[in-house]
Amino acid sequence: MQYDLLIMSLVIFIPALFALVLMMPWFFPKGWEELMRWWALLGTAVTMVLSIVMFIHYYQSVYQIDSNPDDKSTSLLSKRLADVEKRELNHEAPLGNDWVARIPWIERFNIQYYVGVDGISMPLILLTTVISFLAMLASWNIENQVRGYCILFLLLETGMLGTFMALDFFLFYIFWEVMLLPMYFLIGIWGGPNREYAAIKFFLYTLLGSVFILIAILGFYFTDVRDFVDQRRVEQLVEQIAKSKHLTVREAEQQATINTFDIILLHRVGEAASNVIKNKSEHIDIPGIRAAGSDQEKLEAVSKRLTDQPFFQKWFQITMFLLLLVGFAIKVPVFPFHTWLPDAHVEAPTPISMILAGILLKMGGYGILRIAYPICPWAAEYLAGLVVALGIISIVYGAFAAMAQTDFKKLVAYSSISHMGYVILGIGVWQVTTGTQYWSWGMNGAMYQMIAHGISSAGMFFLVGVIYDRAHHRNLDNFRGLYEPMPLYSGMSALIFFAALGLPGLCGFVGEFMVVLAALNYSITIAVLAALTVVITAAYILWTLQRVYLGHNPAYADYPDMNLREILCIVPLAVLAVVFGVMPNLLLSWMSPSVTGLVETLAQLSK
Repeated sequence: MQYDLLIMSLVIFIPALFALVLMMPWFFPKGWEELMRWWALLGTAVTMVLSIVMFIHYYQSVYQIDSNPDDKSTSLLSKRLADVEKRELNHEAPLGNDWVARIPWIERFNIQYYVGVDGISMPLILLTTVISFLAMLASWNIENQVRGYCILFLLLETGMLGTFMALDFFLFYIFWEVMLLPMYFLIGIWGGPNREYAAIKFFLYTLLGSVFILIAILGFYFTDVRDFVDQRRVEQLVEQIAKSKHLTVREAEQQATINTFDIILLHRVGEAASNVIKNKSEHIDIPGIRAAGSDQEKLEAVSKRLTDQPFFQKWFQITMFLLLLVGFAIKVPVFPFHTWLPDAHVEAPTPISMILAGILLKMGGYGILRIAYPICPWAAEYLAGLVVALGIISIVYGAFAAMAQTDFKKLVAYSSISHMGYVILGIGVWQVTTGTQYWSWGMNGAMYQMIAHGISSAGMFFLVGVIYDRAHHRNLDNFRGLYEPMPLYSGMSALIFFAALGLPGLCGFVGEFMVVLAALNYSITIAVLAALTVVITAAYILWTLQRVYLGHNPAYADYPDMNLREILCIVPLAVLAVVFGVMPNLLLSWMSPSVTGLVETLAQLSK
């Protein structure tokens, strides 16, 4: 087996394998709950270590740091996939270190087990494994039905990791749906008093988004992409049809169609669709046209296949983009698709809130970057104003809503809506008339903000859980004075909350700063609103710190400070918040080439 396929598959499925062992009662009989927790923790630890090993090998092979450190083209999935296709057609063995791998799965429908990583997915994979490990460490207080909790937790991790690595739409959708049921039960069984309501609301909202995404997937699949693949593959298909149906080559050519779930191939089709809609036929460079050469009849056949298909028409591009945008926006979530989030966070147990805010919300942003924009670039450009509007409304609304909360967890939940609004804003500021630099800042800022928010939000929800375990309430007006009995906890809280605030020198500042700079080139009004919201964020963060930690309250004088397990949970997040705030290039240096490559590809379609 290819080395990269093996490692990527292990990272995805090791949590599921550990969950499978937990399902077998002869390995873990009833009464061994403590051992079950350790086993689940080991599963997340092994996955985290393997993901780090994967990143090291990915970095060394893709970025060629020993041979040509200036060559960043291999960071693009499309470039590596083109090399993979050439090797397949030439019947050459796969390289095993290009970090794009696929094997046939359901050949009748051209479905493949097809995975890969680049600078967009790799940081989110690392974030997922780290947060999952820390969340499992934070799960020691789960007392009832420990076996079921650990099994669902591990299956949830497999679903998340698979979503970030899948490059086949069918495979992507399976992993996307795999996340839904474990999260539903984790909230509905181990949540708070209104857990059933919150779980059902989460399920219905997410399922609605999934239906929209599924409609778009089917719309894309029934597009004939024969002109966008290597024509040797088409010739083989025509030969098979001619032989099986006893037809002439010309008759077989008319019946030959190729449908695909290949996300990267659909990127190429989306680029061509943008050029067709804009009547820029001179920019359409696809294998089908090259193969036709100067044959006028073949060129006309290619042109007819393109223009006759809905994929290459405005209404289809707009409809599919809106379906994808809404489907992924529900997961982010953005206003007005956000109402499930506060309820889910308030009722979810602390570790699940860490997962929900730290990872699941990022899947919406990832889906927009990986799928919606590259496959429907014309519609993305046409509706850029709508995306920007959703982003800035979420930023402002989330900040003011957070300020109005008295429930500690609800405040953090609404702050997540505000901070994820910067992600949508950074993606949406499509403005390339003055060059791609500003939009590149916005896209890179959006990606950086996803990682930074994953760190700070997971930390905030964990810290809320720590004090809830002691006080058994989350009412901000009933705290005060926690600094005296719990100085370490208070210090860590200040650090993590300041990181969320966007204080320079901490992780939250970098992404928001880049997004605001990008927005300045798009619209001064939008940029001013985004920048001024930072003041609102500072207001509710500082007010929260004042209400919870400052002053004196004898009712909490005997509260114990953080124990060793709690320290081990929060210290890695605090360290990452500082490191990514002081040295952002640790992430940007290898993330940016993939993000910037996407920006340049999309911007080229605007010219």
